[in-house]
Amino acid sequence: MAGPGPEIPDQDPCNCKTCIVNPAITDAVTQANVKVVAEAPAMAMGSLYQAQSHSLSILFENAVQQQSQSAVQLPTSTNVGTMQLYTLGPASAGAAATEIGSNGVIAVLADVIAIAETIGKKKQS
Repeated sequence: MAGPGPEIPDQDPCNCKTCIVNPAITDAVTQANVKVVAEAPAMAMGSLYQAQSHSLSILFENAVQQQSQSAVQLPTSTNVGTMQLYTLGPASAGAAATEIGSNGVIAVLADVIAIAETIGKKKQS
């Protein structure tokens, strides 16, 4: 070889295999951080799945809470309504029956007939 520097022999000066660099090592050195870049989509999907499962668990937690609230409120409101029916006095029941039986229903029917006649007159015009 002709050149300005000293001549380099073709073989190792010590003639051993430890001085030769393994090609896998040089490949790993030249491709630094390739593993991290390749893992990014998997990490993103893992993060997405974790957020989705957390949201779904909160959704189920809220549904259970609403059902338990309804399980308490509905029988309570039914019980309160039943107690109000039982506490109606005979005087108030009689007054309501008298109102329904006397002019209450007749007055409502007269109003309905008047509305029907007004609608009929508007359609004829």
